[in-house]
Amino acid sequence: MRVSDLKLRGHFAELGVDLRHGAKLSELTSLGIGGTTDVFRITKHESIPDLLRLLDTNHIPHKFLGGGSNLLVDDGELPWVVLQLVPPEPDVILEGNLAHVDAAADLGRTVTFCAKRDLGGMEGLIGVPGTVGGALRMNAGAYGMQIGTYVREVKLYRAATRKIETLRGHQISFEYRHTSFAADDMMLAVILELPSKPYNEILKGIRICNEKRRSSQPLGQKSAGCIFKNPPGASAGRMIDELGLKGLSIGDARVSDRHANFFVNAGQASAKDMQALVGDVRERVQKAYGVALENEVVVWNA
Repeated sequence: MRVSDLKLRGHFAELGVDLRHGAKLSELTSLGIGGTTDVFRITKHESIPDLLRLLDTNHIPHKFLGGGSNLLVDDGELPWVVLQLVPPEPDVILEGNLAHVDAAADLGRTVTFCAKRDLGGMEGLIGVPGTVGGALRMNAGAYGMQIGTYVREVKLYRAATRKIETLRGHQISFEYRHTSFAADDMMLAVILELPSKPYNEILKGIRICNEKRRSSQPLGQKSAGCIFKNPPGASAGRMIDELGLKGLSIGDARVSDRHANFFVNAGQASAKDMQALVGDVRERVQKAYGVALENEVVVWNA
């Protein structure tokens, strides 16, 4: 979707929005898949309510984009614009054991920044791509930890109230790859309370996690991380592997040879091919195990 009204574009600029006209979402997602639309780069949190009112008044549908790492976007000209936060400088401020982090901050760099200042607990997230806001939304976790454990406060734009609100940690439900945030809420910032740990000890944990990832995940390839959530008491990747589906392809969409729950864009995969592959694998697992796999990857259909 393109905003061509110059007067309207002037209003967006007044709100601190950097409008990227006709951006390719394939360049903004880790899968390297996605059509074109206008991207609104937001530099001021306080402008968001006015921006959303302006979009609604002019009947411009929108979606919120974080780091694009857990996302499969449709091809072609998209019927909505995309809103994305621009991280401030600095995007992490420490106050004792409290880390005040902007939602647009890179997750891996945030973990490293805190680790170098003897604040640990999030070592398992060091190799998880994307932003802190994305990690919050899905309660990202790995190797026995999850980010929700450390959340003390979240600042967000609440679509239901059209206001920027602050929630305390106990007001938020954090479950396995799920939170109580509404789908149209926009994460803005978080306060994390992290345990004190010597940097050398944190670094040892980071190295262990990195080695596990290097040995089991298709690093360096275009992927969205795990495609399916693990069913209770089971492993989606193990079931897909046991069915001999590693390497299964539709077009350039392929089940990874290294980790069966990672699907990769092996060339110029289309969203249609990737969704067909996801549906095929889900159907095979359902037939063989009687288990209905639930997407972990977020799908944006046009």
